[in-house]
Amino acid sequence: MAGNDPLFGVHGNALELRSKRLEMLASNIANAATPGYKARDIDFGKALSAAQDGSTPTAAMDASVKYRIPLETSLDGNTVELTTEQTAFAENAVKYKTTLSFLEGRISTIMSALRGE
Repeated sequence: MAGNDPLFGVHGNALELRSKRLEMLASNIANAATPGYKARDIDFGKALSAAQDGSTPTAAMDASVKYRIPLETSLDGNTVELTTEQTAFAENAVKYKTTLSFLEGRISTIMSALRGE
């Protein structure tokens, strides 16, 4: 769904990137007790911009991955701060649901137009 989709615009790319970001944040949470694990996140704005410029959402995300710098260092080298990750996950989940709702509305409008309603 690279570039500007005539039906869904930026929202198709945004939904895919938000989904991939949820996976990344979930991985951070799952590895909160793994020694040496480095928490990762994406620069969502940069990834979305790259996807709109023609990159696939996967390539755009890969290019915008960053490692999270913890507020406090841990002795085992793990950089996951559970509250930070849980907050980012919850915020991203809400934005994912909002984008999905917009797309569902857009599809409903298109279906009504096709039915002649």
